[in-house]
Amino acid sequence: MFLLIVALVVVMPLIELYFIVQVGHQLGFIPTIALLIVVSAVGSALVKREGLKAFRRFMEAAQSGEQLTKEIANGVCILAAGVFLLAPGFISDVLAILLLLPPVRMVIVRLVGRRIHGKTTVIKGTHSGPRVEYKGYLSTSNDVIDVEPLEGDDER
Repeated sequence: MFLLIVALVVVMPLIELYFIVQVGHQLGFIPTIALLIVVSAVGSALVKREGLKAFRRFMEAAQSGEQLTKEIANGVCILAAGVFLLAPGFISDVLAILLLLPPVRMVIVRLVGRRIHGKTTVIKGTHSGPRVEYKGYLSTSNDVIDVEPLEGDDER
């Protein structure tokens, strides 16, 4: 994990700078800067559009009581795309645009789903008591769970 962080913080900016310089040699200084600005502007508009669509799907799924794993993973991909667009450079822009494509996000969501499958339990709290729909097990009896409030909880 440490090496991944070092790679992202140290190596990626150096690679980005190398590519910016190479494109600058081919196109010139002003066109390179203009291209970086245009790609960032278009990418930001795409992030906004896809983010709003993902948020709407998240809210619909939450209101209907569906499992939110796919919506959360989509939102994380879109958030990562936004972060990549903030970093100046062509490689990060390409990664951001890839993350904004629904088929690419679908592959990532499936990979994440396989990785966490069986490791999560979804428990919904309702007025009639907890209900497990997707994974895990809770007793169906009418057990009473008694808890003691923490000091200071009653002060509001």
